[in-house]
Amino acid sequence: MQVTETLNEGLKRGYTITVTAAELDAKVDEKLSEAQPEIEMKGFRKGKVPMPLLKRQFGKRLLGEAMQEAVDGAMNKHFEDSGDRPAMRPDVTMTNEDWSEGDDVVVALNYEALPQIELPDLSGITLEKLVVKADDVAVDEALENLAKSAQSFEDKDGAAEDGDQLTLDFVGKIDGEPFEGGAAEDFALVLGSGQFIPGFEEQLVGASAGEEKAVTVSFPDDYGAEHLAGKEAVFDCTIKAVKAPAEAKIDDELATRFGVEDLDTLKGQIRERLEAEYAQAARAVMKRGLLDQLDETVTFDLPPSLVEAEAKQIAHQLWHDENKDTDPNDHSHGEIEPTEEHVKLAERRVKLGLLLAEIGSKAEIEVSDQEMTQAVIQQARQYPGQERQFFEFIQQNPQMQQQLRAPIFEDKVVDHVVEQVSVTEKEIDKDALQKAVEALDED
Repeated sequence: MQVTETLNEGLKRGYTITVTAAELDAKVDEKLSEAQPEIEMKGFRKGKVPMPLLKRQFGKRLLGEAMQEAVDGAMNKHFEDSGDRPAMRPDVTMTNEDWSEGDDVVVALNYEALPQIELPDLSGITLEKLVVKADDVAVDEALENLAKSAQSFEDKDGAAEDGDQLTLDFVGKIDGEPFEGGAAEDFALVLGSGQFIPGFEEQLVGASAGEEKAVTVSFPDDYGAEHLAGKEAVFDCTIKAVKAPAEAKIDDELATRFGVEDLDTLKGQIRERLEAEYAQAARAVMKRGLLDQLDETVTFDLPPSLVEAEAKQIAHQLWHDENKDTDPNDHSHGEIEPTEEHVKLAERRVKLGLLLAEIGSKAEIEVSDQEMTQAVIQQARQYPGQERQFFEFIQQNPQMQQQLRAPIFEDKVVDHVVEQVSVTEKEIDKDALQKAVEALDED
C-alpha cells in the first residue's frame, strides 16, 4: 500500500492511495481463513472446504469488503501518522474507474485539515464582571406582577366589562350543526385575554348573568384545524356568572398561596431569583467581552469549507427570521447567497469555535452524562405529555445530542478560561445592565 501526497496548500491536502492487487488478494484470503471453520458445503465436512473452492464461491463477494477495509485502514493510518484532523468529511474517489479484478486500486483522498492552533497567553486578558443587587423597588414590582398572576375574581352585579371573568356554557355550530371541540360547560373566560378567536370575547362585553347570547365569528384562514379554517361559526352562549377582578393584596396570605410561610420569606426568594437573573445576564456580557478579546488576540488559518457552511447556515437562519411564517427546516426557497457580513460573522464563529474546542481539549474538559441528562430533561419540559417520545428521539439522533452537548461544553470552557484571566467586579444598577445586554444584540 502506498500513500503519495498530491496537494499541500494552506489547509488543503491531497493524497493518492494505492492498494495493490496482491494486498487485496491477501485480504480476501484472510477473510476466508477466518470464516472457513464455520462453512459447510455439500460433499465436505464443516470447516474442511478447500480454500480454492471457497475463493471461487465467495471471493468476488468479499473483494468489495476487502477494498473498503483496505482504503479505510490506509486513511486511518494516514491521519494517525500525519496528525491531520479533517475539517469536514474527506472526499474519497476511486480514480481508475475501469478497474477490474486483478488490478491495483487507486483512490484520491482530498480534505481540508483543521489548523494547528497555538493557545494564547490568557494572563493578558482582563474582564469586567457586572454585579447588580436587587433593590426594594425591583422586589416590589416583581411582587405586584406575582399578585396579578394569582388574580382572583368576585361575583358582581351588572354587565360584564373588559377584564371581568365569565362562567359560561357554549355550543359552536357551523351551518347549524355542532362541530367537534366547539362546546364546553362552566368555562371560565377572562374578557380581553385573547383565549378565543378574534371577535368572540368582544361580543360578550355587556353580557349579564343568566343571559343567553349568540356570538357569530369567522375562524382565521390559517386556523390550525383545517376543517374550521375560514368558516363562519355561531356560538350559543349561556352566561352563568360574571365576576370582577378582586383587589390584589400583597400580604402573608399571598405568600402562603405560593408555598412559603410569610411575606418576608417570599420577598427573600424573589430577591434571590432576581439577582440570579441579573447574574446570568451579566455573565452573557462578560462572555461576549472574553470572546471579543480572544477574537482579536488569536490568528490562524480557517478551513474555507467550514466558513462557507457556517455562512450559508447564517444566511438561511436570518432569511427565516425575516420570513417568520416559513418553516425553518424548509429549504425549498432556493439558494440564499451569503453576504459579506454573513461571511465575516461565520469567520468569527468558526475561529472561536475551533479555539474553544482546542482549549477544552487541552484542559480535558468533557460533558458528563449527568449534564447531558439534565439538558435533555430541560428540553423535554417544552413538550408536556410527550417527554418519553422526546427522550427516545434524542437517544436515536446523534446530531441532536451534539446540539445539546455543544453549548454545555462551550460554557464549561468559558468558565475554565475565566478562571485563568484577571476579573474585576463593577457594581451597577439593573437599567445599566439592561443597556449592556441590549448592546449585545446591536453588535
